[in-house]
Amino acid sequence: MTIQVLKSKIHRVKITQAELHYVGSITIDEDLMDAANLIENEKVTIVNINNGERLETYVIKGERGSGQICLNGPAARKAQVGDIVIIISYAGMDFEEAKSFRPRVIFPDDQNRIV
Repeated sequence: MTIQVLKSKIHRVKITQAELHYVGSITIDEDLMDAANLIENEKVTIVNINNGERLETYVIKGERGSGQICLNGPAARKAQVGDIVIIISYAGMDFEEAKSFRPRVIFPDDQNRIV
């Protein structure tokens, strides 16, 4: 049996941009991607703390060290600059493997930097 489990989580980062007229995705500072074990084009769930919105999209690399978190395309309607979000990815794995798997969870500071 294969199940879906938490793989990566960036807990409570601030939206720095929202670009409606862009092909949909979320742009994430590459330092945050590395710390959370996310890769470009990986599917993620975005949970907006401010308004309760949830959406799925994929990751685009942002400028390393910039703190950038940008919702692009239609997703830009789901958050405003300054909103706090949680970025989550899941992985499918064997039930027994999942019992010992440990997800990568990071807690950036209020400037979207790794603490």
